[in-house]
Amino acid sequence: MSSEMCTVCGLPKELCICEEVAKEQQRIIVKVDTRKYKKEVTVIEGLNPTEINLQELTSYLKSKFACGGTIKDNVIELQGNHRNRMKAVLIQKGFSPEQIKV
Repeated sequence: MSSEMCTVCGLPKELCICEEVAKEQQRIIVKVDTRKYKKEVTVIEGLNPTEINLQELTSYLKSKFACGGTIKDNVIELQGNHRNRMKAVLIQKGFSPEQIKV
């Protein structure tokens, strides 16, 4: 019955709220870049990789938008232009609407 304690919030690992608190403090910038052959890429910047699991978030966004994507230099890149729906999906995932700039 011994459970590990979180070093940041002091709660048991099962009840840890550190990631939810970190989500509300992230300043996220969503923009669209054009690559060669006029291919568009949606870029999500401003996420702190020590507080947010970028791999899990990227996997979720790729399945939600049915596209390919990757993480480069702590920036999420998704194939295609998803700028219009991105804010709503990030809010649904628990990020603060005031901190998301599209």
